[in-house]
Amino acid sequence: MWRESMETPHTFFSNAIMLTFLLLNLALGRVVGADTYNRDDFPADFVFGSGTSAYQVEGAANEEGRSDSIWDTFAHAGYGHGGNGDVACDGYHKYKEDVMLMVETGLEAYRFSISWSRLLPNGRGPVNPKGLQYYNNLINQLISNGIQPHVSLHNYDLPQVLEDEYGGWVSRDIIRDFTYYADVCFREFGDRVLYWTTVNEPNIFAMGGYDQGTCPPLRCSPPFCAIKNNRGNSTYEPYLAVHHILLAHSSAARLYRRKYSNKQHGFVGISIFLFGLLSQTNTEKDRAATQRVRDFMVGWVMEPLQYGDYPISMKKNAGIRIPAFTTRESEQLKGSFDFIGLIHYTNINITDNSDVLKNQLRDYAADMAAKIVGTHLFSNEEYPITPWVMREELNKFKLLYGNPPIFIHENGQRTASNSSLQDVSRVKYLHEYIGGVLDALRDGVNIKGYFSWSFLDLYELLDGYEASFGLYYVDRDDPELKRHPKLSAKWYSRFLKNRSTSIVGTVQLETDPSLVSIGHLFE
Repeated sequence: MWRESMETPHTFFSNAIMLTFLLLNLALGRVVGADTYNRDDFPADFVFGSGTSAYQVEGAANEEGRSDSIWDTFAHAGYGHGGNGDVACDGYHKYKEDVMLMVETGLEAYRFSISWSRLLPNGRGPVNPKGLQYYNNLINQLISNGIQPHVSLHNYDLPQVLEDEYGGWVSRDIIRDFTYYADVCFREFGDRVLYWTTVNEPNIFAMGGYDQGTCPPLRCSPPFCAIKNNRGNSTYEPYLAVHHILLAHSSAARLYRRKYSNKQHGFVGISIFLFGLLSQTNTEKDRAATQRVRDFMVGWVMEPLQYGDYPISMKKNAGIRIPAFTTRESEQLKGSFDFIGLIHYTNINITDNSDVLKNQLRDYAADMAAKIVGTHLFSNEEYPITPWVMREELNKFKLLYGNPPIFIHENGQRTASNSSLQDVSRVKYLHEYIGGVLDALRDGVNIKGYFSWSFLDLYELLDGYEASFGLYYVDRDDPELKRHPKLSAKWYSRFLKNRSTSIVGTVQLETDPSLVSIGHLFE
């Protein structure tokens, strides 16, 4: 039950007041997007890194005891523009080489995920010794080279055996099995890993996987499916999946605090996909719709973690289709995180669509009662560079949720997979957004680190191998999958080694002979 109190920021008027305060704060002499900065402008304990995830980078999908995940099933069914992660970047065999590239680049941290189905092929029960050895080797390689490991436990890759057995995240049984899996990871790796993310972007995972059917595990129901499918129920399964993700997260966090925290002194968090949310017009209806979208996309995860319940707008519009927390669950959820990971790439424009609430049959998307206009997320276009929108979102996050510790877990520019090693647009994107992070830090946002996405050109969830985000190009025509540094890797390295980061400085790098010498790859 919600309590009307000073700490409940749930009315449109209170949000309007906070937004006014935010805009005034941004106007008081701040310089948006610092033009020139260096590593020393950030706090000494602020960490810079880059990231990948297990299915996207490891390969060795059928080797040494690994079982299939729901992402294997998704990819082999031909979704995500074809291709699959059977080989990916062969990170399973090339991890030492990749760590050496991280050292050359100057990475201070590396964010990666553990494949649940590699470590526990049956989803629970016996640990696969080869999987255990691989992750121990990778972590030890990072630690010995002074690179801080940041580990995610689940990134769209639930073991298929659990999906087949009881429906995966739509069953309460998943809470027990996820907690067991987390316990294995904490026990085996927690003496060296301090930063644990339980589940990666559950908001997007649930929207794609359980409403539209565009992501693993391909669950949805007509007329809401974006694919031909009848397995699932779009009207309530997205809510059910996130409900169980939140309970599994809080169970794992509670376990860590009770069993491991005093010995290992680590931190447990969760990550959320964060769009820049812009009202299509300045009308009251569009502003209210934008706040509803924020409730449905961000508040969906943050408000249970902060206040123990879902946003009022979600409970009102979804009604009995959104599960309720017991008093005990609510108490266990509140404060069950040490940090929040935010994943941000681009913006969406929001306009009101309240008429849809008259429909008897609604899914999660219809419950938002808003239309999303002009999104670049699901196209092949490069993202517009608007770091000031990210800065505003970070400030709103600070005001709404008590300024928790934040890691920017993913941020990067999409380009065609074989466009050029001289990825000037990615350099410009990183330059502007890292500058935006610096501005947000100066606003008082409690940001602890920044991870570019991605370290290598990977198998992407929706784009397969057609698009790339990497600092390093992976030559897929080379049997050795040779890695080549892009201009962005050189720029990021210069920044991390505390050299100038102005755009003028990066243009001078374009004549770097190491880039010119392999230019034939893109002719």
